Amino acid sequence: MTEQKNRPSDAANDLSNQFLMAMPGMVEGDLAGTVIYVCEHSNKGALGLVINRPTDLTVAGLLQKIDLKLEIEPGRDTPVFFGGPVQTDRGFVLHAPAGDYTSSIRFGDLALTTSRDVLEAVAGGVGPEKMLVTLGYAGWGAGQLENEMAQNAWLNVPADVQIIFGVPPEDRYPAALRLLGIDPAMLAGEAGHA
Repeated sequence: MTEQKNRPSDAANDLSNQFLMAMPGMVEGDLAGTVIYVCEHSNKGALGLVINRPTDLTVAGLLQKIDLKLEIEPGRDTPVFFGGPVQTDRGFVLHAPAGDYTSSIRFGDLALTTSRDVLEAVAGGVGPEKMLVTLGYAGWGAGQLENEMAQNAWLNVPADVQIIFGVPPEDRYPAALRLLGIDPAMLAGEAGHA
């Protein structure tokens, strides 16, 4: 991965570093009820990670599957997340600080890394201070996310790193909605008609 260079021409349409919250009744399947952190968005498409869908696999279990042993106790039971339905056999690590890893996209203090060296650092106890490990990602082709936004399938708001790393997974959707001033109980599954 490389640093993002192909941003949409209109910065107002750039959803990088935003949360997307799936609208009830509008987004179905694997992405229903999700909060997605958009890592990069350009005229070629978008890539994001679901941040509120932990799996039964732990970071220690993932490291064991790739022949690495976690040398430290903290983080042993940290869940690996379902990052989205694309490339579910591949790991993605969203972390802070950005550090200096082989294959990373940097955005501010955060980075998304897909290279093994970040997991080797984690196993050795010298990995990033904050991290969210996923299998898979959410991806959109050129114009696809913009089309879904126009159909009101997603709400968006600038991302808050505290929600990613400091809020329990089950509370991330309501916490992201509150950034917009929305009470989750107020969302209806379908729009009313007069």
